[in-house]
Amino acid sequence: MEPDIIQPVSEAPQEEIPEIVDVEAHDSQTEEQPQTSSNPASKSKPAKSALQDAWKQVETIGQALNNALQERANVVMVRVNDEALKHLDMMVDADITKSRSESAAFLINEGIKANEALFNRMREITEQIAQLKEQLRSVVKVESEEASPEPDTNPEGVNPAE
Repeated sequence: MEPDIIQPVSEAPQEEIPEIVDVEAHDSQTEEQPQTSSNPASKSKPAKSALQDAWKQVETIGQALNNALQERANVVMVRVNDEALKHLDMMVDADITKSRSESAAFLINEGIKANEALFNRMREITEQIAQLKEQLRSVVKVESEEASPEPDTNPEGVNPAE
């Protein structure tokens, strides 16, 4: 069964964005000073921008989740602490992922991307280690060949010419 993959939101809706009003701030503003602008568009610009930013974040998370969940053919059993489990469950509860497994795959993928420079350096060093191990095996092989005596083909000490 192939997992359903969340498709990213292609673009935030430009028209039907509701105006978000901070009721407490709005009430204190009307009590302290009268409104200077009667243009409703100027009031909704910050709210509209915030909502568009939120849509972009949702799109980014959707794309990252989509990438993380593709080609998940390998199974890894992991034990996590209570805090990590809460975060996995939070993603499931928010309908970002469908399971703890998807949440873990997503977070692992994001962790690898966030530490790409570190992993690149680790790759370089492990390649150097592999080369040094190969050199060591070659040296040991040559040394052991030089140190071992020629096998005695005539163990009985019999002279074949006789």
